[in-house]
Amino acid sequence: MVMASVLEAIGQTPLVALDRLVAREGVTGRILCKLDYLLPGFSKKDRAAKAIVEAARADGSLAPGQVVVELTSGNMGTGLAIVCGVLGHPFVAVMSAGNSPERARMMAALGAEVVLVPQGTGGVPGQVSGADLARVEEEAQRLTRQRGAFRADQFHHPGNPAAHEQGTAAELWAQSGGAITAFCDFAGSGGTLAGVARAFAGQVRCYGVEPEGAAVLAGHAATQPAHPIQGGGYAMAALAHLAGVPLAGFVSVSGDQARQAARLLARREGIFAGYSTGANLAAGLALLRGPERGGTVAIIACDSGLKYLSTDLWESS
Repeated sequence: MVMASVLEAIGQTPLVALDRLVAREGVTGRILCKLDYLLPGFSKKDRAAKAIVEAARADGSLAPGQVVVELTSGNMGTGLAIVCGVLGHPFVAVMSAGNSPERARMMAALGAEVVLVPQGTGGVPGQVSGADLARVEEEAQRLTRQRGAFRADQFHHPGNPAAHEQGTAAELWAQSGGAITAFCDFAGSGGTLAGVARAFAGQVRCYGVEPEGAAVLAGHAATQPAHPIQGGGYAMAALAHLAGVPLAGFVSVSGDQARQAARLLARREGIFAGYSTGANLAAGLALLRGPERGGTVAIIACDSGLKYLSTDLWESS
């Protein structure tokens, strides 16, 4: 089959059983990992990027050739750079300087204009806080006005969760033969978690994953808003996509737990993924040790480990 463009390659990623790893950890049950890091932009955000741009073109809110602007930790920006490049839209990615530089370089290589926003006072490279994200949001709004651009707005556009409700969840269910009993995902924009939870309502228990010390969605105070798990955990008390979405609960994961899980995944299963994938794996193992013991937990390999080579994720691993 010959595809008309790389956009047709967004979706239908493999689902892999992590049986060797689960047996090594001595837990009862299964973890199934969906390899969205194999998408063209090396992250699950390609799905939402494609859905948002196609929906905006269809409803007229994005005109032919119009500039697209979005804030990003790098993954949504990479997806948008690919989609906009194919469909003929200049793209401006607005990103905190605290994110790993590989992400900015990849977006630029794909034709994006990358605007890096300095971190706030006390900011640590590799750790993006909610305060840092607020600075990025302010700059994204300014550039949207200045360029007369369409704002992709991954935190609010319905195309984000719709991509996962109609795509990710349907693929998970079909590929597993309906065997999934639980799903968990690290909360960034909340789009993946919301979309999958809506699709699985009444069938599969879905859990949000947050960083330890910044688990505000679970109702805890933010005692450590800066952490190494890039792409989410911004200590935002509410995410629009999760409003009214039925969740079974939340799991907190430390940066070190996410790091060690990502390394274990690479060594034992040959899956070279990033920090948020490590967080998902650590949460999945915690669920099998607790409320989901004996069940089948699905997780997403959110992005590639290649995007973290300059961080501490692989140092002395």
